[in-house]
Amino acid sequence: MFSEDELERYARHIVLREVGGPGQAALKEASVLVIGAGGLGAPALMYLAAAGIGALGVVDDDVVSLSNLQRQIIHTTPDIGRRKVDTAAERIHALNPYVRFAAHATWLKADNALDLIGGYDLVLDGSDNFETRYLVSDACFLAAKPLITAALGTFDGSLTTIRAHERNEKGEFNPTYRCLFPEAPPPGTVPPCAEAGVMGALAGVLGSMTALEAIREIVGFGEGLVGRLLMVDARTMRFETLRYARDPNNPLNGDGLTITDLSAHV
Repeated sequence: MFSEDELERYARHIVLREVGGPGQAALKEASVLVIGAGGLGAPALMYLAAAGIGALGVVDDDVVSLSNLQRQIIHTTPDIGRRKVDTAAERIHALNPYVRFAAHATWLKADNALDLIGGYDLVLDGSDNFETRYLVSDACFLAAKPLITAALGTFDGSLTTIRAHERNEKGEFNPTYRCLFPEAPPPGTVPPCAEAGVMGALAGVLGSMTALEAIREIVGFGEGLVGRLLMVDARTMRFETLRYARDPNNPLNGDGLTITDLSAHV
């Protein structure tokens, strides 16, 4: 299963009782799609590659700009003007040549979301807008794929895991992203980071925690974030967890289904 080089590379994982050889083998067999190679996606991609995820994909149609480099650590100054998926591919190969990498140089849209997401075991959403977050969440439910989604503010961030296509121990569906956020905020009420700013190191914290949650989901140790929203306040260095439940009125897996495809996102 592992070469001598891989055994040495992953030695600190393998000696962990909660991971061991079987856990590391599960990582090698897993495939993860990351939405966005930006502030959240950059550290997540690097830690997932370092951990030995077998196959990584990234969806991003943007190019590297100078203002990205304050937080998007997978890119460097000579990369300015290049496609983010290309520079990410180079960094990941340099970090861990055992990882298979797929660069999807496109935006996630209603007409390609199910095809892209359907090819992976797990999805990480590091997008920076509500439109994409709802699209990813709906597509993951329809494709029966687990989703880890994170978001950044100026000095705050949040992280949760969505497995809305599965049921809990009571036989009830797990909550959806729409249970947590039934509607997107009105346009203009949440300024983009280009206007409001964002603490670069905070993106590294949330991106790394996203990778950690993905590894936990694959290996199976500890308690995950299904039904729990982890909130980080960098001003006060506080970490808090909010529990949330399935809303029977949600349109995705509620009592009266109204979303059965992605046509509403076109």
